[in-house]
Amino acid sequence: MIETKTMMTRVFAFIRMFCIILSIIATFFLIPIGTAFFLGENIAIKPFLIPLVCMWIPGVVLYYAGKRLKVKMGTREVFVFVSFAWVAISVFGALPLYIGGWVSNFTDAVFEGVSGFTTTGATIITDLEIIPRSVNLWRMEMHWLGGMGIIALTTAILPLLGIGGFNLVKAESTGPEKGKITPKMANTAKALWTIYFVLTALETVILMFCGMDFVDALGHAFSTLGTGGFSSRNASVGGFENLSVEIVCTVFMFLAGVNFSLYFYLLTGKFEEIKNNSELKAYVSIFVIVILCLTLTLVKYYGGFGTALRYASFQAASIMSTTGFGTADFTQWPPAAQFFIFMLFFIGGCSGSTSGGFKVIRWVILSKKAKTEMLRMLHPHGVFSVRVDGAGGRNDLVLNIAAFIYVYLLLAFITTFVGTVGGLDVFQSFTASLSMLGSIGPAFGPFSEYSWIPGFVKWWYCFVMIAGRLEIYNLVILFTRAFWKK
Repeated sequence: MIETKTMMTRVFAFIRMFCIILSIIATFFLIPIGTAFFLGENIAIKPFLIPLVCMWIPGVVLYYAGKRLKVKMGTREVFVFVSFAWVAISVFGALPLYIGGWVSNFTDAVFEGVSGFTTTGATIITDLEIIPRSVNLWRMEMHWLGGMGIIALTTAILPLLGIGGFNLVKAESTGPEKGKITPKMANTAKALWTIYFVLTALETVILMFCGMDFVDALGHAFSTLGTGGFSSRNASVGGFENLSVEIVCTVFMFLAGVNFSLYFYLLTGKFEEIKNNSELKAYVSIFVIVILCLTLTLVKYYGGFGTALRYASFQAASIMSTTGFGTADFTQWPPAAQFFIFMLFFIGGCSGSTSGGFKVIRWVILSKKAKTEMLRMLHPHGVFSVRVDGAGGRNDLVLNIAAFIYVYLLLAFITTFVGTVGGLDVFQSFTASLSMLGSIGPAFGPFSEYSWIPGFVKWWYCFVMIAGRLEIYNLVILFTRAFWKK
């Protein structure tokens, strides 16, 4: 009897948390609703208003109904909750697109929603400029919400839900190591979201000074800081034909790829934490070197160093931060330039950022391990340790990273096969798989939009996008026999 009551309490806690999280997402529908109202886009109000009201009612009721409820989630329950929460969020966020008829079918709507919240930025909409601006704003807003993390947002807004926030946020966070920058997870989430909000507001204001109106400026700030890539123009940022806009987006894409904890340390005067951060040093070095190499390979193509630098820096920032904006078609660039873009598909931004991909810290640690192995060959009796940010004894991370890369590449190869079954050639399918896993968006091939992809491939890509956003393990582990054993 006691076990049955405990089980019912846990089920209630799960349902309550799901409804509260979806209610928070529904609350953000107010931004496109308000935009539609002021722009006179009355056709866009109802598709957002219906799911908003339908979700608010159970969300508010269940929040107060279980306010005194205290439930401690186990490891398995955390994985299940976070994975299913991301699926539910993506489907719910897609409902306005489907209800309003801006996508042709439910499969396409879910693909757009998953791509939005996972910050992949791969769209199935063939003509962005004919749909209401408020709808495009919501598409870009999904990036912003998913970039820093929905669970982290919930923990920041409602820290007293009766469920431990650290394990939930840890399961959603990116990078091989997850930690707190303040003693309480709720305060950490608040600090990171505050920094995120300030950077978004700052970019919005600057983009307005550069010539964008408020709606486009806010939307592209959402996409940039969320490292997503959705735009209101068919030609992406390049459609504005504005150099100053491109420069601003380049800078903020770079900033979004930095670990947000470092901004907190900067504001609190912990400069040693920044100075000793090996990932940041590697991130900046890779960024500068790739831009220089790209520029040199594009000088002849564009007929001048300045123009080559313009396109090289923007596209390097876009792919490395996994934002996916475009100002040029890199598939038409010389092979040497394409090589550097392809290389960035394997790197990504920093851990603790809104970027996807492998993450720079993993390559830093593997390079350090390679160095220690070569030293061990020269000095067989020596004792060598991988040091990260001044701390030694981090050999445990090497095994963690090796296993991660194995699973990452295995899923990439499986996804490549699925793509070839859907009619893509091998290279197109491989780069598309890296794009989906790394939340990048564009790929080598006709991928300016994904509407032409077969339905079963879209559903598989949805799974892969969520797996990539949750660092693969957190979702894939649900499909292992060991996970369900008691």
